[in-house]
Amino acid sequence: MNNKEFNKKELLDKLVKVISDDSFLNQKGLIGEVPFYICPFPPGKLTQMNDLVKLLKNNLERMGIRVLHIDLYDLAIDLLEERGSLQKILKRELTMEKDLVFDALQGMLNVENYIRPAIANRIERSDHHVLFITGSGQVFPYIRSHTVLNNLQSVASDHPLVMFFPGEYRHSESGGTSL
Repeated sequence: MNNKEFNKKELLDKLVKVISDDSFLNQKGLIGEVPFYICPFPPGKLTQMNDLVKLLKNNLERMGIRVLHIDLYDLAIDLLEERGSLQKILKRELTMEKDLVFDALQGMLNVENYIRPAIANRIERSDHHVLFITGSGQVFPYIRSHTVLNNLQSVASDHPLVMFFPGEYRHSESGGTSL
């Protein structure tokens, strides 16, 4: 999908139709597969996509479909604040080399040790039908989308998960996929 093809109204209508379908919500037709879905969009359309996700969530909730929305950027900020690291990183970022900042953030936001448990906690506390994950572009390259999805297979497979991804989602001839 390129920037010219992005039609917010059409995409909203399509997503409402797909996500509200009983087959989608009840994971019918998935034979042993994890119910994870990627909704790619042009990175230049982030603001429009954020608006679309809010509208989508509101439309679905009016239909009685509960949505748990986790923004990876907000989650990362929350985790850094909880550990008292956010202000330290912000102060030191100006004087630290980029590689050191990268390594520090990647360690403090390790998906297996911090992101997955935080998401699992939110899932456990929520009564939802579908999980939305946004914010992957804002946390790249410290947190990688494929790493999040791989780590969530054990904690987020009871309900469909939709990741809104700024970029392309490709299927290869060998059956693999790439973000």
